[in-house]
Amino acid sequence: MSHARQHPGHPFAAPFAGALWHDLIPRRQALPDLPDHTLLHAGPPLRGAAPNAIRNAAVVAALSEGLANRAAEALDMLKQGHLTLAPAQDYGVVTPLAQVVSASMPLVVAGDGDTARYAPLVEGPPPAVRFGSLTVDGPLRFQQLAQLAADHLAAAIRKHPICFHSVVTSALTEGDDCHSRTGALTRALLDRLKGLAEPVKNELSGNLSFALTPLMAASAWLLRDAPICAAGGNGVDFGVRPRGASQWRTAPAAPPRGTLLSGADPDNALGAIGDSAVIDVCGLGGQALSASPALLEEWADSLPGYAGERRDLFDPDSGTLDPVRLLADGRPPIINLAILGRDEASGLLGRGFYQPPLSLFDFPESSA
Repeated sequence: MSHARQHPGHPFAAPFAGALWHDLIPRRQALPDLPDHTLLHAGPPLRGAAPNAIRNAAVVAALSEGLANRAAEALDMLKQGHLTLAPAQDYGVVTPLAQVVSASMPLVVAGDGDTARYAPLVEGPPPAVRFGSLTVDGPLRFQQLAQLAADHLAAAIRKHPICFHSVVTSALTEGDDCHSRTGALTRALLDRLKGLAEPVKNELSGNLSFALTPLMAASAWLLRDAPICAAGGNGVDFGVRPRGASQWRTAPAAPPRGTLLSGADPDNALGAIGDSAVIDVCGLGGQALSASPALLEEWADSLPGYAGERRDLFDPDSGTLDPVRLLADGRPPIINLAILGRDEASGLLGRGFYQPPLSLFDFPESSA
């Protein structure tokens, strides 16, 4: 019996029927063999120096963990190799935009109880580390987030696990794509998060992106056995990893197109960055634009004519992007991503979408 018949709801939500958010643990507990000085970044392995946005995030993480006492010291540790950067998805973790994942960060645990994937909790609106911002209070904000998780969230989610199917259904019905627009997604998730004191829930509700990373973890879990088992950008390259492969297939990452904030310089836009691409590979985001008329209108001058009509690209059993169907269609997928800055100040420039080259998806299993 199909997921859709077992769990009536929005058809785009059907693949998430078996995915639960059921725990919240520090990275150190999830990955005990990973050294504290290893920081996990989005996308494929970095080719050369990390973009400024990732470097800024690494500085905040090092200061938060007590690995360095000053920003200059953290940057020197990166330069000397005493802090190392590694692809998060190679360790079963997904991380948003420029945010790196360090040892004490609380990780959402999503799966079926037997297998799981992980994603960090995120701060609120910009300036925030996931946007590449080097803020003075960044380390303190992550320490407070870890304390909030330990004191309140972890116990609540263990007692009342959340099924993503109903959360995604509610969000799509309200016009979210569940990637660029996540306000309804966050409200739906918090409505189902039981056992929290009202002040704590009110604090979380002020972060409209709160539900993004739990959904990322659930999406990564759906992809664990899919033909495309990893996807994301690091600001330099965008890549996908085929099922069973240890190596990523990569291409230079162009900046996303879309809507820039007032005063943002388009020439300062960083290449596509973030592991949240896994959401789109699972049929939401850029492949669910038909459910989000506000985004279709916002990006009307930039989107290809076929936007919002991409449901035939997905495997009917797993609900994930099928490279065979994609290559036969001949039109690249749409990946919704925020637009970050390239310079040292970095920060959020806007939101838009990225289209990876079709050649990335032409791997052996696709042409078999």
